Amino acid sequence: MGGDHHRPPRAVYVSSLFFSLLLLNLEPSFVYAKRGRVLSDPPAMSPAVPPVASSSSTSPFNPSDDYFINCGASSEAKLDDGRIFKSDTQTSSYLSTNEDVSTTTDSIPESAFTNSTPSSTMDLYKTARIFTSDSTYSLFISKPGKHWVRLYFYPIRHEKYDLKTAVFTVQTDKYVLLHDFSMDDSKVVLKEYLVNATKHFSIIFKPQTDSFAFINAIEIVGIPDELLSDSASSVPQGNTVNGLSDVAFEVLYRLNMGGPLITPKNDTLDRTWVPDGPFNVFPQGTEDVIGRHIKYRPDRNVTRLVAPDMVYATAARMTPDAYAQTISPNFNLSWAMKVDGTFSYFIRMHFCDIVSKAKNELYFNVYINQLMGISGLDLSEKAGDLKTAYYTDFVLNASSITNDSITVQVGPMTNVNSGTPNAILNGLEVMKMSNIADSLDGLYSVDGSYKGPESSKLKIVAISGLALAFVAMLFLGVICVRWKKRPQDWQKKKSFSSWLLPIHGSKSYYSTRKSSIFGSRKSKSGFSSIYSQGLGKFFTLQELQDATENFDDKAVIGVGGFGKVYIGTLDDGTNVAIKRGNHGSEQGINEFETEIQMLSKLRHRHLVSLIGFCDEDSEMILVYEYMANGPLRDHLYGPANKPTLTWKQRLEICIGAARGLHYLHTGAAEGIIHRDVKTTNILLDDNFVAKVSDFGLSKAAAMDQGYVSTAVKGSFGYLDPEYFRRQQLTEKSDVYSFGVVLFEVLCARAVICPGLPRDQVSLADWAMQWHQKGMIDKIVDSKIAGTICEGSLKKFTEAAEKCLAEYGVDRPSMGDVLWNLEYSLQLQVASLQANQPEDKTNNIGLEKGNETGESDPDPDVAVTVAVVAESDDSNVTVGSQVPFSDAATIEGR
Repeated sequence: MGGDHHRPPRAVYVSSLFFSLLLLNLEPSFVYAKRGRVLSDPPAMSPAVPPVASSSSTSPFNPSDDYFINCGASSEAKLDDGRIFKSDTQTSSYLSTNEDVSTTTDSIPESAFTNSTPSSTMDLYKTARIFTSDSTYSLFISKPGKHWVRLYFYPIRHEKYDLKTAVFTVQTDKYVLLHDFSMDDSKVVLKEYLVNATKHFSIIFKPQTDSFAFINAIEIVGIPDELLSDSASSVPQGNTVNGLSDVAFEVLYRLNMGGPLITPKNDTLDRTWVPDGPFNVFPQGTEDVIGRHIKYRPDRNVTRLVAPDMVYATAARMTPDAYAQTISPNFNLSWAMKVDGTFSYFIRMHFCDIVSKAKNELYFNVYINQLMGISGLDLSEKAGDLKTAYYTDFVLNASSITNDSITVQVGPMTNVNSGTPNAILNGLEVMKMSNIADSLDGLYSVDGSYKGPESSKLKIVAISGLALAFVAMLFLGVICVRWKKRPQDWQKKKSFSSWLLPIHGSKSYYSTRKSSIFGSRKSKSGFSSIYSQGLGKFFTLQELQDATENFDDKAVIGVGGFGKVYIGTLDDGTNVAIKRGNHGSEQGINEFETEIQMLSKLRHRHLVSLIGFCDEDSEMILVYEYMANGPLRDHLYGPANKPTLTWKQRLEICIGAARGLHYLHTGAAEGIIHRDVKTTNILLDDNFVAKVSDFGLSKAAAMDQGYVSTAVKGSFGYLDPEYFRRQQLTEKSDVYSFGVVLFEVLCARAVICPGLPRDQVSLADWAMQWHQKGMIDKIVDSKIAGTICEGSLKKFTEAAEKCLAEYGVDRPSMGDVLWNLEYSLQLQVASLQANQPEDKTNNIGLEKGNETGESDPDPDVAVTVAVVAESDDSNVTVGSQVPFSDAATIEGR
C-alpha cells in the first residue's frame, strides 16, 4: 500500500461559476449558453432548490494504492486538491540509482502552464531527479490491476546537465511509455497512462547513450473497478473488441462539452477535463446546455467515479438555427483531435439527456472518422431515464485513421417522428492503446527488440546492401555503353533517368523507387527489362488502350479502392479484365507490386489468373482472365435481374472458394494469407466456377512464428477480431472472414447494415445469435429457405460458426472447412435424390449447364464429390515444384 502517501479524504469541490448556475431555480431545468456567455438573464436564486443531486456529498474514492512522489525534492509538496507528494529522499527505499543528482528552481513562468496542466501543480515542477544511467522506482502494489501512472516533466536549469537535451526511455516491467523522449523548456508536460500494475511494480528510466534522463514527479494510483470494462464496440458498429484489460492506455484528450475547465480539485480521481472549444470544428452551430439533478445507475456500473457531475450536467447541442436554417443538410456536431495514426484508440463518449422534456424524444447517430458508431441512439432508453448518466466505449483501429486525426461527430436522425432533430454530447475521452510491442511510443519493446512489420527483413536489408550497390555499379556500366550508342532522336524518347531508374511521373527518387519493382518496360525506345521474367506478360500501354477503346467508361465493369476495372478484348479476340490503378497512390503501388508478386507464383483452378501487367508511363495496370459472371455478392443481394442461386449452387461456389484459400494456406511454397476474403473478391466465370481474386493485401505467412505482425487492413464486417485487437495476422484470419462469407451466402444480406437495430447491424453477430438459439433457419434467404435439407443446413452452419470463434486457435483450418462443406453438399444431393428434383426455376448451371441450367445430374459424380474434389486442381506448382494434390489431400474421417 502507499503507506503515508495516502492523501486525506476530501470532498468534491465545485467551481464558483458552475455552482452558481446549479443553484438557479430554472424551469425547465436547463439553460442555454453560447460559447462563453449565458444567453438568458438569470432568475432569482432559490436556496430551497438543491443543486446537482448529492454532488456536494459524493463519497471520496480511497484507492488501495496511491503513491505521490516529489522527485529530487527535500520536502513534500501539498497541492490545493489535497494531494501530498512526498520527497523521494524520504522514500529512498523505492529508488534504485547509481547517483544522487537533483536540481531545483524557485519559480516557473505562468506561460509554461496550459488548461490541461494548471498552474496549481507548479510546485511539482520546481524540482527534478536526474539519472545518468538506468534507474528504477520500485513500488509494492497491494491490489494488482489497472492504475493511473502520471509523469510530470519540466526541464529546469542545472549547472552541469542541460535537461532540454536529455533523451531517454521510460518503461514499466511490461510496457514502453516513452521511447527516446525529449522536450524543450516552453511548456510543462504531464503524461498520463492507465497500465496494469503487478505486485512489484517498477518505473524504469533508461537514458540514451551519452545522454541522461530526468523526472519531476510521479503519481501511481489504483482505479475503481467500474472505471474500465474488458470490452468495447468496434468502429464501424457491429463487432465487440475484448481483452482491453490486457492493454495499456495513454490519455490524450479528456473534454468537457459545454462546460468549464475541471481540475483535479473537482474530480475525485484527480483528472483534468478541458473545455471542448478548441476542438469544436463548427462552434457557430453549437450551443452549451446546463442541467441539474443528474442521476446515476450503479447497477449499470455508472457512478460519479466514471465522470464527475460537472461533465454530465453540461452538454453541447446543435443551435436551433443550425438545423432550421439548413447550414448543411447533413450537419453534425464535430470535434477533431490530432493523434498518431499508427496506433489504435479507445474512445469513451459521455451522454446525459438534460434537454428533453419526455423520454424517447432524442434520437441521433454517432460517428467516428465518418464511420457509424451508433445508429439511432435513443439516449433516455439507453440510460434508463432522463438526466441519467450514460457512457459508451469504442475502439478505433489504426487502419481507420487518416491524416493523423480523429473526428467524433453526433448528428440528428431525420427519419424519426419523435421530437425535434438534434444531437448532444456531454464528455469525451480519447486514449492511445498499446501496440504489438506493448508500447505506447514506437515499436520497440521493453527488451529493446523491434516488433514492427519489417523486423524480419532488417538483417536481409543489411546483408543485401553491398550486393545492391555492386549491381548498381554494373548497371551504370551498361548505361554508359548504351549512352555512347544513343540514337540521333534520343531527345524525343525516354530521358536518361527514365531508364536508369524506375522513374514514374515527377515523383521523388524515393517515391519512384517504390513505384515499380520491375524497372522500365519494353516501349518505343526499344529497351526491355530483365526483371519482368516470370512475372507474366508485359503489355504496352497502347495495347491496353486499344483493348478498352482508350479506357472508355462504357467498358467499366467495376470500381474498387485500387481503381477501375475494364473489360477489354485483345488482338486475338480474348476477353480480359483490366484493372487500372489510381495515379499517385502509394497504397496502390504496394497493392500493384504485391498482386504481381503473388499471382505470378500461383496457378490454381480456383484462383483468378494474372495474365500480365503494364507499368509504362506511370501506369499501374493488371490484366486478368475475364470472369463473366462477376462477384458472388451480386448474385446474393445485387441487381434484381440476377437469377437466384440454388442452395446446391451456393454450396459448390463456397467449396470452390474454400479450395482456393486452402491452396493458398497449404499448397504454396511459404503459405499465403489472403487478408481480404469477402464476396466481392470471389468471382464467378461463365460456368459459375468460383475463383478467389484481389491479392493486393496478401501476406506471406511467417511459418516460424505462426503470425505476421502488421497494421490491420481488410474490410469491415469481415475482419478477424483477434487480428484487429493484436495486429497479428494468421491463416485463421482468413478463416474468420470466410465464416462471414458463409453466413452471407446463407442469409443473402450485407455484412454491415448501419440502418438496422444495433443487434442486427453485424451479420456475424446476428447470425451467431440465431445459431445459438437453434433457430438459424429463421434467417435463411427466403428465396431458398424451403429447399435446404436439415442435415445440409446443420453441417454448413456448424462450419460457419466454428470459423467465427473469438480466438484463432479455436477455429478450424481451411481444409477442415472444405471437408465440412463438401459433406454438406453430399447431404443436400442425397436429399434431392431421395425426395424430389431441385426446383429448376431460375437455376444457373455451374459447370457444363444443360438446357434447364442444371449441372450434370450424374449421381455417381455428385455422391463422390468429397473424394474427387481436388482432381481438377492437382499438379499445380508454386515456387517449389510440389503438386497441390500431394500437398493438400482431403482424407476421409
